[in-house]
Amino acid sequence: MTAQTRITTLPQLAGRPFVSDGGMETWLIFHESIELRDFAAFELLATRDGRATLERWYRRHAEIAAAHGAGFIYETPTWRANRDWGARLGYDRAALRAINRDSVAFVSGIRDALAAETGQQGVVSGCIGPRGDGYIPGDRMASAEAAAYHSPQVEAFADAGADMVSAMTLSYAAEAAGIAHAATAAGISCALSFTVETDGRLPSGETLREAIEAVDAETGGAAAYYMINCAHPTHFAETLSEEGAWKTRIRGIRANASRMSHAELEASETLDDGDPEDLGARYKDLHALLPALAVVGGCCGTDHRHVEAVARACL
Repeated sequence: MTAQTRITTLPQLAGRPFVSDGGMETWLIFHESIELRDFAAFELLATRDGRATLERWYRRHAEIAAAHGAGFIYETPTWRANRDWGARLGYDRAALRAINRDSVAFVSGIRDALAAETGQQGVVSGCIGPRGDGYIPGDRMASAEAAAYHSPQVEAFADAGADMVSAMTLSYAAEAAGIAHAATAAGISCALSFTVETDGRLPSGETLREAIEAVDAETGGAAAYYMINCAHPTHFAETLSEEGAWKTRIRGIRANASRMSHAELEASETLDDGDPEDLGARYKDLHALLPALAVVGGCCGTDHRHVEAVARACL
């Protein structure tokens, strides 16, 4: 099966709404009192209790989606399961490959069980995080270097049978382009999600439009779609008022609960979980600006309450 065939058959691009989960890592830390080393939720896969906690998380969100007649996207808990972060945590490349493959099997099992129970359509997405911090571009890679860096994780997801990969919290265009190249080489669909600062620009200084158009120009539009994550709607709504074909490429939103900046969130020792109903209302406004919006979920500080409010407002 070719990469293009897989891209055009993603169900979230066929007119049916899809929901994803909320901010898994902040929920685990602040609500479940689980210590996550470097936000590495994948380490919970190593224990029975950890798996039970993750399954409870996925099921609760998938059931919200089902209640609103929507499909659900199962993002693997692997945002930190790439080479540099893995090495920092003590995992070599072989161990990371096994973790990434196991994560696909784990969420696929939950997806299949719920499909048998409810008939709900589910998409398994291998979640990729940035090489760097996420909020700070740091040492930027050219797209070729980014493709080489992210290829092992992308290939592990493809080999394990994931339906797609999603790269979250990207802070500059070249890394996104590299991931798109890696996905094309592996024959798997990809969604690319940028984060923005309070001024609506990527941490690199690029505008959303500039980043999306640059990646599409370099890769021939290889990404199935783009998303925005890890920012509050007030940070980017004004940016989306600009007209242009580039907006039709944005098909997903996973916003933060808090209006705080990235720097403020990094410094905060308490969770700002905002107002779920207000967040839902803001998603409804975003939907009016993004007619192609097909996937809604949450990021830092959000949980089932926020996802429920968003689903109710949008669906």
